[in-house]
Amino acid sequence: MRHHNANRKFGRKTNQRNALLKSLAYSLALKGKIKTTEAKAKELRPYMEKLVTLGKKETLASRRLLESRVGKEAAKKIATDLAPSYKERAGGYLRITKMVRRKSDGAPQAVIEFV
Repeated sequence: MRHHNANRKFGRKTNQRNALLKSLAYSLALKGKIKTTEAKAKELRPYMEKLVTLGKKETLASRRLLESRVGKEAAKKIATDLAPSYKERAGGYLRITKMVRRKSDGAPQAVIEFV
């Protein structure tokens, strides 16, 4: 039984899954909006929202944590552009919009973007 196993595995090993989330978060931070599968978008939302909340702290430790989790460019963008714009907001920084299924394999698609 899968009790208390909430995270999706995507048919990948742990390090590959972490690398996938890191690259999706990097792209989302730099572009502001990405198109991906619905499952990946749903897994990315809490990961990215925690990063934005971390960026709102404006400490050296939080900046270093951001850099380790998404890379230097994306961390700078989160800390300088995104986090200050959500200073008054208590969460819910991202929106997932469902799209038409992918034609090749029928995978449900979604767009994830900042509110």
